Amino acid sequence: MSDVRHVLVLPDRDAAEDAAGELADRFGVAEEPQLVRDALAGEDDAEDAQWLLVVEDPDRRLDSAALDAFAAEYEGWLEAP
Repeated sequence: MSDVRHVLVLPDRDAAEDAAGELADRFGVAEEPQLVRDALAGEDDAEDAQWLLVVEDPDRRLDSAALDAFAAEYEGWLEAP
């Protein structure tokens, strides 16, 4: 069985950092989520970059619907696998 990775797409770095801090409290995520800047295709301006929050879920215990609702609180969404 392969590990599950959830990717939350967030509008900016502040939202991603705030969400990363809240993930451990809300979902009991043991491993620090990975923040990744995702520049939109053809855009050089950092203001147009989305941020991805990559959450490893080796035990498959995180609920996708709950993660999507959580991301929505930060004006983001859960990327479909």
